[in-house]
Amino acid sequence: MIVTTTDSAPGREVHDSLGVVAGEAILGVNIFRDLFAGITDILGGRSQGYQKALREARDHAMRDMEEEAARLGAHAIIGVDIDYEAVDTQKGAMLLVSCNGTAVTLR
Repeated sequence: MIVTTTDSAPGREVHDSLGVVAGEAILGVNIFRDLFAGITDILGGRSQGYQKALREARDHAMRDMEEEAARLGAHAIIGVDIDYEAVDTQKGAMLLVSCNGTAVTLR
């Protein structure tokens, strides 16, 4: 499956648009990750725990989007947009990643 943020697939012609496809992932951020992120923020540097969680959430959301496109018979997903958001709940912080794009067939 070709997945691209551009409005076309390089070297290929779009034959038909099959509609918008999307994938979402929500991951809980545990207290230890929050604690270490706070220490990293105080000392400076990158928060490896949050980076890993965001990467995992993005991978899940992308995979879900690709599976939806495959069910439609798509060869590619073009115009992909990836959004990240932190959601606070009564049980703690959650990370939301959503991906969407247009499923297409190619010539």
